Amino acid sequence: MTIYIDPPQWPGHGRLWSHLVSDVSFDELHVFAASIGCPPRAFERDHYDIPEERYMDAVRAGAKEIGPKELVRRITEAGLRRPKGRPAPKG
Repeated sequence: MTIYIDPPQWPGHGRLWSHLVSDVSFDELHVFAASIGCPPRAFERDHYDIPEERYMDAVRAGAKEIGPKELVRRITEAGLRRPKGRPAPKG
């Protein structure tokens, strides 16, 4: 299992957020997110939004800390990147 998280640096709703991703599959990502108590509504296209106060929970559970550019590179190379405006694959 390889799950990655970038630093909490993305502002929104009065907080800072991180992105939690997998470079293997969305199934793997959903299982990991559920294991740390992340609600399904936090999933957005290709990542989970993780609030700053939950960042270390993800790291302690095994998420690898990487920078945002590296995170995007890894999910793009894995074919898991879903930019805004592109629909999710069916099936």
